[in-house]
Amino acid sequence: VEDGKDSSVLVQQLIEQIRYVNKAKMIDHMGSVEEGAYEVYNCVEKIIKQDILGCEMTELEGKDGDNKEESSLPEEEVFGDVLWDAHDEQEQMEAFQQASNSTCELGFEKYFERLNDLVAAPAPIPPLLVSGGPGSGKSLLLSKWIQLQQKHSPNTLILYHFVGRPMSTSSESALIIKRLTLKLMQHSWLVSPLTLDPAKLLEEFPRWLEKLSARHQGSIIIIIDSIDQIQQAEKHMKWLIDPLPVNVRMIVSVNVETCPQAWRLWPTLHLDPLNSKDVKSLISAECNSAKVKLTKEQEKKLEKHCRSATTCNALYVTLLGKIVVCAGGTGNIDETLQQCFQCQDTVSLYRLVLRSVRESLRNDKEKDLLKEMLCVIGVSHNGVSESELMELYPELSSAVLAVLVHSLHKMCLLTYGCGLLKFQHLQAWEMVKLEYMEGENAISTYRQKLVDYFATQLSQDRVTWRSADELPWLFQQQGDKQKLHKCLLNLFVSQNLYKRGHFAELLSYWQLVGKDKSSMAAEYFDSLKEYEKSCEGEESMICLADLYETLGRFLKDLGLLSQAVAPLQRSLEIRETALDPDHPRVAQSLHQLAGVYVQWKKFGNAEQLYKQALEISENAYGAEHPRVARELDALATLYQKQNKYEQAEQLRKKSFKIRQKAARRKGSLCGFALLRQRALQLEELTLGKDTPDNARTLNELGVLYYLQNNLETAELFLKRSLEMRERVLGPEHPDCAQSLNNLAALYNEEQLHDRAEELYERALDIRRRALAPDHPSLAYTVKHLAVLYKKMGKLDKAVPLYELAVEIRQKSFGPKHPSVATALVNLAVLYCQMKKQTEALPLYERALKIYEDSFGHMHPRVGETLKNLAVLSYEGGDFEKAAELYKRAMEIKEAETLLIGGKAASRHSSSGDTFSLKSALSPNVFLEHGQR
Repeated sequence: VEDGKDSSVLVQQLIEQIRYVNKAKMIDHMGSVEEGAYEVYNCVEKIIKQDILGCEMTELEGKDGDNKEESSLPEEEVFGDVLWDAHDEQEQMEAFQQASNSTCELGFEKYFERLNDLVAAPAPIPPLLVSGGPGSGKSLLLSKWIQLQQKHSPNTLILYHFVGRPMSTSSESALIIKRLTLKLMQHSWLVSPLTLDPAKLLEEFPRWLEKLSARHQGSIIIIIDSIDQIQQAEKHMKWLIDPLPVNVRMIVSVNVETCPQAWRLWPTLHLDPLNSKDVKSLISAECNSAKVKLTKEQEKKLEKHCRSATTCNALYVTLLGKIVVCAGGTGNIDETLQQCFQCQDTVSLYRLVLRSVRESLRNDKEKDLLKEMLCVIGVSHNGVSESELMELYPELSSAVLAVLVHSLHKMCLLTYGCGLLKFQHLQAWEMVKLEYMEGENAISTYRQKLVDYFATQLSQDRVTWRSADELPWLFQQQGDKQKLHKCLLNLFVSQNLYKRGHFAELLSYWQLVGKDKSSMAAEYFDSLKEYEKSCEGEESMICLADLYETLGRFLKDLGLLSQAVAPLQRSLEIRETALDPDHPRVAQSLHQLAGVYVQWKKFGNAEQLYKQALEISENAYGAEHPRVARELDALATLYQKQNKYEQAEQLRKKSFKIRQKAARRKGSLCGFALLRQRALQLEELTLGKDTPDNARTLNELGVLYYLQNNLETAELFLKRSLEMRERVLGPEHPDCAQSLNNLAALYNEEQLHDRAEELYERALDIRRRALAPDHPSLAYTVKHLAVLYKKMGKLDKAVPLYELAVEIRQKSFGPKHPSVATALVNLAVLYCQMKKQTEALPLYERALKIYEDSFGHMHPRVGETLKNLAVLSYEGGDFEKAAELYKRAMEIKEAETLLIGGKAASRHSSSGDTFSLKSALSPNVFLEHGQR
């Protein structure tokens, strides 16, 4: 702040300047630094997803469904239930960019021709082996060729994977195969269940490749760089020996020294050592970039030196060029060359680089920090971030860290991947081990430092993807089974690994601690029940439901179907109670539970659950949303298994149309928000400002900003939409009801209940007069106004709406549908809160009959309804009947928990809003998009 100037004035001036800057984003925050950083992170994450990756933010759950793990959901929309890790994908994109980051072709034209010949050769043809010594340019060659293919053969699908350091995530075979399969599915528009069991995944990949390649119009080229660095490569990649589909070509690169013997019989492209011309070209490119001029004598000496097998590879010469450039800045090139000529391989040259970086530092403290930094990066699983380094070493200032990182990155020692610092080449890591870490004790010491750091995070309930990635792996490397076991029982660590698709890694940790699948399942379930005892409040219960669902899905993927039912059922119960029976997350639980019944061949149970999930999704998102397509696909697959081919085909066609429309709406890689704002500008220019289409676009922008938690901007857009619709369409038009409904939901979110009530009432009045009695939009407004009345304590006003909700569901689904039973239970709960037990009793009894007819006499919903009836009988003085009903309820609960060895009875009902909850049900707030 300048002397004499008020800081608030300066801030206001800055805001005014930024306001008119194109694409500038302001974040208004008055809280703590930590909260501000979290706000900025969320904002940047959304910008990356929408404006760079082109992901539509179509999650309509508002804050009721807000969860830190929600980022996995968009991928589930695209790939069914398959879990996708954005970090792994980002790492591959960065690896490709780094590999191709060279302006020199190094005489690769002759290799390009050989690669082109492979693609054009008639099938069948085995994989092509690209071999060479360490640092010979294999990655560079493949990445440059990929760029040429993408440019000249746009119909060819190229899938690549660059394997990093051995033992890193990028070298995990099951993750590689899963990623390649998902990329194939993405390009072939196929949505189908995919196993996550690592053994089955590897076994089934050839069949997937055959099936998906048949759907692709054109060639498919799969490239795996440094395939010999994959853990147990020959065992896990044995499918390479089998004949490939006719339109598939496979290219793999290997280090000539570590190539498996069986692969040496394949057609091989061996990279020759660099000739004098290539050496000169590479060094000249480095020197020219820094305007360093070499004498003829110096050039001759360099060419002469780079003639041996270990000094004429691409990495060695590149590194040599960078050292010469640094020496050119200080004027002592000849002295530096003499030092370089003593280095006869890349590792020794890296040692010279490290020495020069060390000598450039000002004091011993900075030199020690350099050593510490390189060592902790070396012993980590996937690298270390700058912020983590500064927390590990508080004496490491940002200025010193910036200098170190710049120097090490410039000299090809370190690079970035997913925001983590890691070694750019394997030889750099080998050099650091030789220089600083001779002996297992040194490595163990640095591992322990990282263990202490991430363990502290866990003790503070800070479970991030970083702690989940590093801590179990570090315990595994140290052979500490006891601490690894304890770490795995941290439910959030296991959830993080599973939800990012690191299934094989999680399973390998359990195998190391000596637990079979059943023992693991029982331990997880016991831990969850223990954790549940400490859960209070809606937010923690929603989080608990996510944990139960993760466990259920994990067990389902392991084939432990009987043990998967209990956690999935518990997740469903909690979500129905803590959120709302018609909440989209309840549909998610129903979908997962149905998946277990499908594998169990209990098709009747599965069909009922899928239909409920479909109904909820259609009401929440509209009939043309990808979530609806997912449920249609699931039902189609179910019908196909039952040989109901005609029904299956109808659903598949409907699903395909929805996905096609969704893909067209998503467009290219432009963000949804930018497209919508641009559409608004164009519509206003061409059609004039007051039009129904403009009003619809304003409504959708308001919904989008609401989902981004920008409530102030959302309110402006929603108000403009309402005003325009009232002017253009008239205040009684159904579109006006949509705007009123969305504004009411926003005010409800802001706890402005009176304003929300008024708008919901206006919306209900319009929809009652304009829409059919069983219309989903009418049901939507009825439900949310009823819940709001209940929240405000206006129970007398809530009763007729809860009764109307029962009527609507009966008209929509018939009187014996489970959805009707849920509405009956909600009404019964309300009567109980009003002390009208007489009115509640027949509703519970009718709901019980529907549940028993739909699900059978031993279903958990039957048990929960019996428990509620037992409470009513007890309060009415009929103790004998209460005991009988409660005994039946407990028998159902015991039968359920026996499936997985559980003991604790549920404290929460699965049937609507039970009065056993400590807090009242909060409304399910989500907004409506306009229907196209």
